[in-house]
Amino acid sequence: MAYPTLRDWLFSVKTFAAAMLALYIGLAFELPRPYWAMATVYIVSNPFVGATRSKALYRALGTALGAAAAVLLVPPFVESPYLFSVIVALWTGTLLYLAVSDRTARSYVFMLAAYTMPIIALPSVMNPAGVFDLAISRTEEITLGIVCASIVGSSLFPSRLAPTIIERTDAWFRDAAFYATETLSGRIAGSAISGARQRLASTINGLELLLSQLAYDHTRPDVLARAHELRGRMQLLLPIMSSLADPLIALYNSGRQSWPEGLEALLADVIKWFNEPLPAVSEGYHPDASADALRERIAAMRPPAAALASWDGALLSNALWRMKQVVDVWQDCRSLRIIITREEGSWRPHFRHWRLGGTQRFYDRGIMLFATVSAGLAVVLACSLWISSGWNDGASAVTLAAVACCFFAALDEPAPMVFRFFLATGISVLVAGVYLFAVLPHVHDFPMLVILFAAPFILVGTLIPRPQFNMATVLVAVNTATFISIQDAYDANFLTFMNANLAGLAGLLYAYLWTRVTRPFGAELAASRLLRSSWADVALTASTLPIEDPRNLAARMLDRLMQLIPRLAATDDHRHPSIESFRDLRIGFNALDLRRLTGKLGGEAPAAIAHVLDGVRTYYESCVNRRKREPVPESLMRSIDAAVARVISQGLANAAAPTATSPTSARQLRDALHALIGLRLSLFPATLTSPTPPEPETAA
Repeated sequence: MAYPTLRDWLFSVKTFAAAMLALYIGLAFELPRPYWAMATVYIVSNPFVGATRSKALYRALGTALGAAAAVLLVPPFVESPYLFSVIVALWTGTLLYLAVSDRTARSYVFMLAAYTMPIIALPSVMNPAGVFDLAISRTEEITLGIVCASIVGSSLFPSRLAPTIIERTDAWFRDAAFYATETLSGRIAGSAISGARQRLASTINGLELLLSQLAYDHTRPDVLARAHELRGRMQLLLPIMSSLADPLIALYNSGRQSWPEGLEALLADVIKWFNEPLPAVSEGYHPDASADALRERIAAMRPPAAALASWDGALLSNALWRMKQVVDVWQDCRSLRIIITREEGSWRPHFRHWRLGGTQRFYDRGIMLFATVSAGLAVVLACSLWISSGWNDGASAVTLAAVACCFFAALDEPAPMVFRFFLATGISVLVAGVYLFAVLPHVHDFPMLVILFAAPFILVGTLIPRPQFNMATVLVAVNTATFISIQDAYDANFLTFMNANLAGLAGLLYAYLWTRVTRPFGAELAASRLLRSSWADVALTASTLPIEDPRNLAARMLDRLMQLIPRLAATDDHRHPSIESFRDLRIGFNALDLRRLTGKLGGEAPAAIAHVLDGVRTYYESCVNRRKREPVPESLMRSIDAAVARVISQGLANAAAPTATSPTSARQLRDALHALIGLRLSLFPATLTSPTPPEPETAA
């Protein structure tokens, strides 16, 4: 394990100083539980100012919302304990559902409200008249911790979030360059490229939360907008590069002797350009001349209309068209990255497509509902066990069970993380017990308390910035501060301490067993549901049903693919689900393109294309109904070949009589041909090695 860096030590010292400040003020103002202010500092603190501010604001709002709900609901329902437990479960489940429905930092509001209400309400059933005072004091203590964490984090050596986002995008650029190099060299499978594909998707997914916190980092609105545009372009590169892979592989397999002159050199130069470093910040901004030169070479190599009648000519046209899109997207990514780093410069997008502009995200509502209902039922059952047992400290068990179920509800398999929560809490109980009964009796002033707290809390704090230790170390710090329960006067009772903390451990053990029993499915179930949902959307793209906004449909399909890729293991298999899922997305996008083009094409091509789309729809509906990927019927290949022949024939006729058509219709015919070739290669990847050339005269 690497030793903590200077930045880790600095963050830990700042967090400890803020925690001690909050504890001191809480003791000075004689708050009922000043240790909650100390614990809150560790909950909201983050190495970056923007993340700390956003988390602090949303925690304050969530706490206020949960506290208000407790004040409103405890008095009317306290005399009906079983009904009250149902009310608490409904509140927790509903707010938790809202939390998992939001993938930005704003979800913290609903998460806090979901479990703050039972934390305040359940202990109040023994003294319902005091629920208002409890809610007010808890809000005050948490607000104090939030203010201290925000002030110290912002004033003492503040660390901005923007450089970290740039570091992550730089890592994405390195992975993307490797991915492009492998793809353009004809290698689309293998553990290395599968791992790169997963890292690319994971980086894109992680940026969504970070960008939602960037607005709190004093980032200018225009730079923030460029950062969102960069993430959108990063998201597009994977499927576009995947669209280029199939025609390139087919050209590779057809033999290099049939390649047109200059293609191999073009590919080598594109690879070289992808691996060029970005200009240094000190260098002046200038247009990317390499991209312009590559586009000119691509345009010069585009085959004429007559050459499209051959399979190699159609493949080459498709590959060059996709390659231009790849060049456009990569240049957009490079330009946006330079502008964000320098915080200056204008941007004109090179990649433009009618599908751009969608904002819809994909949510598996079934899994989300199941997870939140499971959490609600856990609260109901835990309350019932508490009520029937008559255990005075049972409220602690129920509240910690609710917290654990809420924390990890969005995970595919929450049980292992709940068990880590249990272990971290057990460690906190031991540490708190040592301090409470062996150390604190010898402490007579606050400076001595700070000295005795410094070593363990600062050491633990150095691990908080590391993702692999973040959850465990935050829990140890927060729970230790809570279990010690610092007051203005020393008052410790061993039996009270053990009874209350054993209740909390029992609640976490119960939460672990509950999640293990009710949610044993793991990522396999989530991946299979994502696959079936993607098949249903592909069927929709090929159907005649109206689509309210094709751009939102395309955005939803792309977002779902980014969620699916990290759930699929790396493999050497060309038929692995991650590669198949890219093909599904390409089929859907090509079908959307054909739907849009069909009404603009004349002659016999629209009927042939409609027949292809109907075959695509029927096939994917069969996959959805049978809940597995079925073999693609050979009849669909024949339909695609026939449609290709119709489009080629119409293109040849237009080329022979140039005055009878417009350049726009010629471009539309070429776009339709590219979409049909993309469908054929995606649906029948075996034809990459043994293509059957479409013959216009026989198909007609």
